[in-house]
Amino acid sequence: MWYQDAVIYAVDVEKFYDGNGDGAGDFQGLTEKLPYLRSLGITCLWLLPFYDTPDRDNGYDIRDYYRINPKTGTLQDFVTFIQRSGEQGIRVIADLVVNHTSDEHSWFQAARRDPRSRFRHYYVWTERPPRLEADDRTIFPGEEDTVWTYDEVASSYYFHRFYHYQPDLNVANPEVRGEIIKIIDFWMALGVAGFRVDAAPIIVGENGLDRSAPEDPNGPLRDMHRTVCARREDGLLLGEANVPPDQIGRFFGDADQLGLLFNFFLNAHLYLAFAREEVAPIEHAITLLPVPPENCGWANFLRTLDELDLSRLSDEDRLETCDVFAPEQRMRLYNRGIRRRLAPMFAGDGKRLELVNSLLFSLPGSPTLIYGDEIGIGEDLSQQGRNSVRVPMQWSAARNAGFSTASAKNLIQPTMKNGPFSSRRVNVEKQDSNPTSLLNKIRKFSQLRRDSIALKRAPLTSFPTGHKSVFGHRCQHEGGGMLFLHNLSRRRARVDFQIGLSGRAQLHDLIGDMHIHIEEGRVRLELEPYQYLWSRLEGMP
Repeated sequence: MWYQDAVIYAVDVEKFYDGNGDGAGDFQGLTEKLPYLRSLGITCLWLLPFYDTPDRDNGYDIRDYYRINPKTGTLQDFVTFIQRSGEQGIRVIADLVVNHTSDEHSWFQAARRDPRSRFRHYYVWTERPPRLEADDRTIFPGEEDTVWTYDEVASSYYFHRFYHYQPDLNVANPEVRGEIIKIIDFWMALGVAGFRVDAAPIIVGENGLDRSAPEDPNGPLRDMHRTVCARREDGLLLGEANVPPDQIGRFFGDADQLGLLFNFFLNAHLYLAFAREEVAPIEHAITLLPVPPENCGWANFLRTLDELDLSRLSDEDRLETCDVFAPEQRMRLYNRGIRRRLAPMFAGDGKRLELVNSLLFSLPGSPTLIYGDEIGIGEDLSQQGRNSVRVPMQWSAARNAGFSTASAKNLIQPTMKNGPFSSRRVNVEKQDSNPTSLLNKIRKFSQLRRDSIALKRAPLTSFPTGHKSVFGHRCQHEGGGMLFLHNLSRRRARVDFQIGLSGRAQLHDLIGDMHIHIEEGRVRLELEPYQYLWSRLEGMP
């Protein structure tokens, strides 16, 4: 499937590029920047919520699933964008947020006013909330202290895992599942290639009242999969399912549920490895992850536009990682994650940023970037919660970072004007013409992925390199393949390992000019601090 080796790029439309000068990004602006995304090697755009919303939670509080947020444009602007994306060879997936709605949604308003309305059963109500169990935690600890909120109009309590203004839908109700199918049909008819499924474990989880396990808990995901594939045979459901590795496989099912899953477990262990400058956490994570079924795979990532979630680490490992990458309390969120951008976490060190992106692009699966990380933009910690990482895109050193021609007071969020990650120092225009920039390195990684069948199709095989800080892995395919080394350390590292190549075998450095000496199947070389190697294997037995 195309998505098993796609290069995915996440966009908050309102923060990317303002095409009409009103201070907010829109589909007109995103359409204008499609050639840039194509030059980056992007093959799949993931759009964060762009639906009609009161906008109290970055658009995840949806008021109408069939209307576009007026800030981002019109439905015709969206259709034009989809058409132009296709012309650039870029597929588009949309966020599918069907665990909850806004409390301003017409379904909820009807439900609270009339207990006899069919919409009453679209949500979960009770006059007496049950005793809270250990699992009855909100997604936002410290901001919400209960999963039950009293509604005076309804004279009843409603259930919510997220904010109190986001009542949970009762997905056990067949009518609700029918509504989800209609939403999928509508947007696929307009040309989207699939969806990123928000909060997948909660969709198939308990609804706050019924503690009995449903006969087919993952039935809703199978229904969604059937609908997507009926519209287009290669349609994608990309799932957000941050669960332990022994549970993650059930979200793939028999290749009849989610086609891609975000690799949260590996992501958390990558940061533990980066913090320690040792490869053991990466190797540990890889050994625990299940092998995806045919036509399924992992979406690997360094950051999303939520907090960097480290909840899959032990308390000690999470604290150790946070001490390195979020030394101040204001940089942390929900006692589980970090609300910082990638570049500041690595102190803007170009070598380390190249290294971690090289590792991302060299792993089997679909590398996933968030807008701006390809140039190394920073965060704005003066913003609340997750908004810290959603700074406007930095296109140039011009006014408003080239993001908008509006006056600064009318911008949807302030641009980065000061500091080492200001738009004067970090922007697309400046890096575009610099062959050694992070932007052009990522373009190179994308090109190498595109040109390598082994990297796109062969499974990952890691191997010991003889050094605790150097991660080695290889992909073998039809007599050829690729070999990768990544030195996570700030110190030089000498590696010495056996790779079982014949006497005629060769390793060709695909990015630099490293001399690779092979003698009787052994590779001996020295890596500089944070150096990496992409090499082509030739002459394999």
